[in-house]
Amino acid sequence: MDVVTLEGKHVRLEQLEARHIEGLTAASAADPSLYKWSLVPQGRDAMARYVSAALALQQAGTTLAFATVRLADGVVVGSTRFFDIERWPWPEGHERRGLTTPDVCEIGYTWLTKSAIRTAANTEAKLLMLTHAFETWQMLRVCLHTDRRNEQSRAAMERIGARFEGILRAHRMAADFTARDSARYSIVAAEWPDVKRRLQERLAR
Repeated sequence: MDVVTLEGKHVRLEQLEARHIEGLTAASAADPSLYKWSLVPQGRDAMARYVSAALALQQAGTTLAFATVRLADGVVVGSTRFFDIERWPWPEGHERRGLTTPDVCEIGYTWLTKSAIRTAANTEAKLLMLTHAFETWQMLRVCLHTDRRNEQSRAAMERIGARFEGILRAHRMAADFTARDSARYSIVAAEWPDVKRRLQERLAR
């Protein structure tokens, strides 16, 4: 998979590398209380393991992880990624057979440092990633999950037009080390123009 950098007016998503460990460590340490619903590493050793695990999945072709960099000052303010990237075995003659790009994926592992909360960073990062997914990769579907208890995150997904699909019970380990029930949302290709418009309107505000 080619190196991907996604840049907007507020943030640049740089493909994750070991050089980002120090910046991510500082970003996560600013206010650990923010991460009630997300497993965000604290300390350099934990962050190094986090990055190493992401890079291994990236090497396998199932993940594309980013460091989120604020353009105003070049500071690393968080991380996000495409994961569970799938390529389907289309039969000979199918219109998607010749594509080298993925068919579906999830977006997640998203967190920001305190100074980037309630700024344009998250909205623009989602716009950049979804644009890449649907317009460059020509994806059919992008999924998003959050802890079912995270009402703020669920409301944000619904505001941009992601469709609620249901609850995945005991889906993965939660930040409080319980078996997390996940609220699953998705966007399909036909819905992308409306979602894009909503994101652009939110960014303009």
